[in-house]
Amino acid sequence: MKGDASLFAAVDLGSNAFRMMIGQSVRRNQQLVIQEVKTLREPVRLAEGFQDGALDELALDRGWQALARFGKKLRGFEAGRVRAVATSAVREADNAQLFLASAERHLGFRIDVISGHEEAQLVYAGVAHTIPSVENMRLVVDIGGGSTELILGQGTQPLLTESIAIGSGTFGALYFHGGCITAQALLEAERVATLQFEKVVCRYRALGWQQAIGSSGTARMLAKVLNANGLNDFGQSGITYGGLLRLSLRLLEVRHVKQLKLAGLQRHRLSILPGGLVVMLAAFKALGITQMIPSEPGLRFGVLHGLMHKTNH
Repeated sequence: MKGDASLFAAVDLGSNAFRMMIGQSVRRNQQLVIQEVKTLREPVRLAEGFQDGALDELALDRGWQALARFGKKLRGFEAGRVRAVATSAVREADNAQLFLASAERHLGFRIDVISGHEEAQLVYAGVAHTIPSVENMRLVVDIGGGSTELILGQGTQPLLTESIAIGSGTFGALYFHGGCITAQALLEAERVATLQFEKVVCRYRALGWQQAIGSSGTARMLAKVLNANGLNDFGQSGITYGGLLRLSLRLLEVRHVKQLKLAGLQRHRLSILPGGLVVMLAAFKALGITQMIPSEPGLRFGVLHGLMHKTNH
């Protein structure tokens, strides 16, 4: 696989996890599309390592070790076929430069710290690539570990993009410390998140949309859990408002994430479930969403799409 001229790699330094996707361009129905070849995930939990605005030594070290493992898989790749992007945790860390200097050495490639606006555009490009639609107006919600991107678009064109500094990792650490869940914390976290969304939703609601898409690991996790446990509204799949409310009740019954017995929930996702759930509930409430479909990873597909496009032009 190494050095194969048809392969591209996207590395996503997220606030919860670092992920690498290797893909190749294949021709399908006269179109070049990305086919996923391999995906790797490292649960780095950068957002958990924030101490007074900087990443602590443990978080830095977890990040460097993960990138060294990715770097081994990328040996033989040309620079133009790999793009690594860092999102909100690195964007906001006071010691980002210290982290990046060593991170690039371990990975063997440059790392771009992207703005929330560029992150939103890449997310939308990835969704447009994997769920083609020309006519429909689409709302894409991407809940990451440290930020949430909202994109309204049509076809391949993003029309409105917004990045809000709330995420499943940061809210998990702030309101559900150590995995404890109380009714008060759930209500307060949802209230704060809803207020953040309400600052920007007017323009989105004015334009309207026909389809809501969740493009992050949080959305895919919630959809899987709701469907596997029969929590959604009767006969509906994906994510529904009723399903999210029923899941909240399940969390309140057990009072601690470790006590949760839910089909379809992977252990490494336990810690981000409460934070991801309240941010999604707030998005549904503020935007008036009733149902959402989960999609493939938007950001990584968007990065691969950009690399492929550049190479072919």
